[in-house]
Amino acid sequence: MVPVCSAFYFGSVEHFRLLARHPRVVIDVGEHYERQSYRTRTRIAGPNGVQDLNVPIARDHGHKMPMRSVGLSYAESWPQQQLHAIRSAYGNAPWFIHYIDAIEETVTRRYDRLVDLDLATLRLGMRWLGLTTEVVVSENYVEVASDEWRVASSSDATRHSPLATRLVDLRTSFHPKKPLPPGVDAVGAYPQVFADRLGFRPRMSVIDLVCTCGPEARRMIA
Repeated sequence: MVPVCSAFYFGSVEHFRLLARHPRVVIDVGEHYERQSYRTRTRIAGPNGVQDLNVPIARDHGHKMPMRSVGLSYAESWPQQQLHAIRSAYGNAPWFIHYIDAIEETVTRRYDRLVDLDLATLRLGMRWLGLTTEVVVSENYVEVASDEWRVASSSDATRHSPLATRLVDLRTSFHPKKPLPPGVDAVGAYPQVFADRLGFRPRMSVIDLVCTCGPEARRMIA
């Protein structure tokens, strides 16, 4: 089975567990953009609890847009605001210093499209965790009703060859406001900066995992 997912911003620890457990994952950037989803947000565990880091988009109001066409808005200084929030949350985390430079470089780079930012954060998370999953990016909407799909083209495949395979569609079910979909297992508790007074916060960003666990992060998602 090959999971079909939406593009995601940094991604939750469960996104990367999914990547770790499958040799190939399809990222569909031909699907329609959906608000308040992982496409534009990631969650961190800050001093006051869970905080969503949201990426503003350049919208064409009243029209549905495929993800590949969604632009980013830089009308506000959201990269600097997000970096401030990340520093406030993880400045005292044991491995923060090893990751903040890459986070800052990735977030402050200007991107024309939302998917370019999302894919940059996906690749960064994979590098942190040492994942070698083949990521196939489809610019066209992936039809999964027929159980089989042949890769026609890919703009961002780590390795690329035609294939026919069974797919599992996680594009609408893998959502921050919904329970985890069947087949996506929750990551167990691991050390968090404010767990002593706030308790463990599940389904946080991969940023939370690497800043607190460092080289042990890969084992946590196994």
